Amino acid sequence: MKRIFYGLIVGALVLQISPSYGQDRVRDLVVKIHTTRRGPDLVKPWTKLSPANISRTGVVTEGNVILTNAHVVQYASQIYVQPNQSSDRIPAHVVGIAPAIDLALLRLEESQFFKDRGFLAFADDLPGVKESVNVYGYPTGGSELSVTEGIVSRIEFANYYYFATGLRIQVDAALNPGNSGGPAVSKGRLVGLVFSQIRNAQNIGYLIPVEEIRMFLADIADGRYDGKPQFYDLFQTVENDALRSRLHVPRGVGGLMVVQPFVNSPSYPLKEWDVITNIGDQAIDSEGKVAVRYDLRLSAGYLIQKMAKGATVELTVLRDGQSLKIKLPLNDQREFVVPYLMNQEPRYFIYGPLVFSQATQDYLERLGSQWEVALARQGNPLALRRYDKPAFPGEEMVVVASPMFSHRITKGYDDPNTSVVSEVNGVAIKNLSHLVEVLRDLKDPHVVFKFAKTANQPRETLVFNRAEIMSTTEEILNDNGIRFPYSEDIRPIWEGAKSAKADKAAVEPKEGTKSQALMH
Repeated sequence: MKRIFYGLIVGALVLQISPSYGQDRVRDLVVKIHTTRRGPDLVKPWTKLSPANISRTGVVTEGNVILTNAHVVQYASQIYVQPNQSSDRIPAHVVGIAPAIDLALLRLEESQFFKDRGFLAFADDLPGVKESVNVYGYPTGGSELSVTEGIVSRIEFANYYYFATGLRIQVDAALNPGNSGGPAVSKGRLVGLVFSQIRNAQNIGYLIPVEEIRMFLADIADGRYDGKPQFYDLFQTVENDALRSRLHVPRGVGGLMVVQPFVNSPSYPLKEWDVITNIGDQAIDSEGKVAVRYDLRLSAGYLIQKMAKGATVELTVLRDGQSLKIKLPLNDQREFVVPYLMNQEPRYFIYGPLVFSQATQDYLERLGSQWEVALARQGNPLALRRYDKPAFPGEEMVVVASPMFSHRITKGYDDPNTSVVSEVNGVAIKNLSHLVEVLRDLKDPHVVFKFAKTANQPRETLVFNRAEIMSTTEEILNDNGIRFPYSEDIRPIWEGAKSAKADKAAVEPKEGTKSQALMH
């Protein structure tokens, strides 16, 4: 992988095109991407949703690979690339994906496509505002390649997805979802990749600029995407005169005041009331922005990804009127007690009539806004702690993700669907793996589930006969056509202990006993 992208990251980038391609050299570098997507059913995590077929756009870049959006190929079971003016559909697979910044890289299973084709070179710098661009793609409403002309209307450092931030170019051009992954070209070079549009606005779309694409390609050069260096402390500007006086900020000095440090620890370099005046050697103005070039000011957060050295960045802060330099640790991803799936499959464990899963942001989004409001009114921690950091390493919320399966052993119990598990037989549950370990190692004749209290009232306690609920699991799996009662990561946790017990039983058999396993 490193060899493939090395030239793209540090080498000279030139558009290499065979002379036979005619007047518009870019057209044959733009491809149509057909995908069949089967995302997970988050309320039935053992299965997937019905397949959905979509078509979007991609572009050939250096190294015989195709660049497109992550959302085009997320959860794709099949991916085909169709060249311009061709009926061929060439199988492809993902070799790198970054859902937070909406970028993905594809490799074709037939290299003949790339012979004498060339690649689209990257622009050396950000385009200027009002600069003309041509956007290529396969927009909804037709089957042929479309070229739309527009202008760059704004460049900003803004939010992408999953709390990631990055550079974003706004263009005034007629776009629709089919354009996703298509190149925006100026002066024969790629300036950005289409990734979004404003639904209720006419002719407004967004591009992921080349600078972000370069960072993505450098990151995945080792075969894995780690994420962008970012910090998550809370700030405010220092424009107010009384605030500046309180902070002893000299005239002509700008900066950002720390309202809440991301880490509440004496060892953390940033403190409340600190004013960050410089990132690296570049000053921040009183509105919290930095001058990137004569015609462009961006949010100071932009400099973090520019100035980061490894996992730290050097800052100059004003503390009690004294200037000092600190090294701030950075994070590739923001940690949440309720994380995003990020193109991963949901984790789950079925035990009797109950389906346990790790609570995720995707699950809450699947429930919908009405559920979220209801959960918040109930005081359910799924809503109250949705954006909290883990309280301790490895903390997860374990939720009953589905309605209880119908079975006689649930007689008299309310359905604990969407409830968060707090205890099993008096043991506080730390995460899904821990829940499985506790259930695996139980010796008590009964299994007792307790759930997190809500603001309105405590949740009902569920008690089951342990032997009965274990045999019930097999019945429920068979009745509902469920192949496995656990996700792949949970299988060795549960079955490892079971295998060890089976080995011991084989060595020391006991007459008159019959082994009883939860699953086969």
